[in-house]
Amino acid sequence: MPQSSRLRLVAALFHGVGALLLAFACLLVSLPAQAADRDQIKAFLEVTGFDVALDSIAQSATDAPKMLGAEAGDFGLEWEQLTEEVFDTAVMQEMALDILEQTLSTDALFHAAEFYASDLGQRLVQAENAMHSDLDSTAAREEGERLVAELVAQDNPRIALYQDMNSAIGGTDTAIRAVQEIQFRFLMAASAAGVIEMQIDAEALRALMKAQEGDMRRSMEASNLTNSAYTYRDFSVQEVETYVDALKQPLMQEVYELLNAVQYEIQANRFEELAHRMRGLQPVQDL
Repeated sequence: MPQSSRLRLVAALFHGVGALLLAFACLLVSLPAQAADRDQIKAFLEVTGFDVALDSIAQSATDAPKMLGAEAGDFGLEWEQLTEEVFDTAVMQEMALDILEQTLSTDALFHAAEFYASDLGQRLVQAENAMHSDLDSTAAREEGERLVAELVAQDNPRIALYQDMNSAIGGTDTAIRAVQEIQFRFLMAASAAGVIEMQIDAEALRALMKAQEGDMRRSMEASNLTNSAYTYRDFSVQEVETYVDALKQPLMQEVYELLNAVQYEIQANRFEELAHRMRGLQPVQDL
């Protein structure tokens, strides 16, 4: 799926007051008249590349200690074992299937699958899947930044197209609310588990996150543009236009609204589980 940075916590998870979770709950209770079956959904995840996007959620586990003022190395070898257990890709895939089996309509599934199964769609999926493995690559980031600078200097239409693409798949506001909600749930769970001692209450924590929103927005928008420039560098302007037009279609919008809710809920769920499990870890040094 486009904008692989969407599946990572931005800048160590730079809030939402429950809007994302409310939308997610509404999706669960508003079951489609013709829900897709599990085998169809498995094929859908593969053809769209969403299975790879789900697996990449595990990469965000490295950011969790930073929110606690620590580093992964502070917890020694236990940390790697714990994160592998909590962010087990098979578990996350099953969670996604369970949710989508109840919420994804066959109309939306077949509409999205038809596009992504096309020649252009499969090339896009291949490029987007490859980007997930390059998320932490300094070379990829620097190349993306170089491409953005070049596009801006040329007043290239790709800049506007990449911005339209980001809006079409949910926009920065949705991503910000999700990242803040994930961070909030993780910190509150860590406090409840005795992993950290919170010096502020929940209301003050949300206020602090709100105050950081401007910096996060700028960081996220720059990151999205850099990732898009790098990911779609080998596609023509016409191909990118075709993609953006496809993403704006009502059924595709339905698909992305649901997939965004699914991926963010799974990520928040796994971070809460990680916080509870961290109670048994003994840091190598004091936090």
